[in-house]
Amino acid sequence: MTEREQQAVAAIALMAALADGDKDEQERTKLKAIFASMGGADLTTIYTRVLLKQTDLQSEAAVLSTPEARRLTYEFAVAVVDADGVTTDSERSWLTSLQAALALDNSTTEPIVAEAEALAEAPVDQDVAVPATVAGPDGQPVAVDTKSIDSTILKFAILCGGLELLPQSLATMAIIPLQMKLVYQVGKAYGVGLDRGHIKEFLATVGIGMTSQVLEQSARKLLGGFLGGFGKKAAQTATGAMMTFGTTWALGQVAMSYYGSGRKLDMQHLKAQFAGKVEEGKQLFEQHRPAVEQSARTTDLTSLMSAAKLN
Repeated sequence: MTEREQQAVAAIALMAALADGDKDEQERTKLKAIFASMGGADLTTIYTRVLLKQTDLQSEAAVLSTPEARRLTYEFAVAVVDADGVTTDSERSWLTSLQAALALDNSTTEPIVAEAEALAEAPVDQDVAVPATVAGPDGQPVAVDTKSIDSTILKFAILCGGLELLPQSLATMAIIPLQMKLVYQVGKAYGVGLDRGHIKEFLATVGIGMTSQVLEQSARKLLGGFLGGFGKKAAQTATGAMMTFGTTWALGQVAMSYYGSGRKLDMQHLKAQFAGKVEEGKQLFEQHRPAVEQSARTTDLTSLMSAAKLN
């Protein structure tokens, strides 16, 4: 992949992130920081060109010279578009334009979109196979077993960290739905019923930008081997696993604090706590790195999606 092709993929990914026209300033700041951190090709300039509409979809798509590059770019874009939920009308229209610009037929694009939307629509109230909460007849926990919750959080962190090491785009798309299920299960352990809307708000409050997280994760897989800022392939994949492990672990810990306190913690406190817990989680990664790598080796992605009712 040439430097110009790298720039084209990055430009299209950013266009995908902005396709719904509804990104707040915090999310835009995160997107800009991601581009600034990538290094290699001058992606900061790409960010500016896209925002100022100094380039367009057709111009960037025309740069991609191989069918494989075009298909991977489309997968990348779909993952970013569906990061924060089911595709909107404006996003669907944009994806139609992208398909035409990339000269991809329906037999290539339809399975990608169907899989992504299945993940985006996955019910959060379906438990992943982790330690169950002991509940009374009214459905409320008899006693909250914090060790069991900690075990659940660690298992999710290992699973999501392992997904970062897998090459499939589907693996990246599965991380946020699994993180949402983790929050659901922590809330459930404290007798709190959560829906998708509440969980998305919780993620946004603590500082997880769903679109920016997926864009960064996808970029590590698609561009990481080529961009100097991410270093060598092995190093960048390990960094991605560490970040996803740390973020998932921190999310679970903060959810435990919040729902364990009876939802009395203020949002500013939660955000500050999350930032600190992410750093703790990243430090814990080395201790659990063998388990993360084992998870990547043994996870059957299709079986995982079926068990989690994500397909």
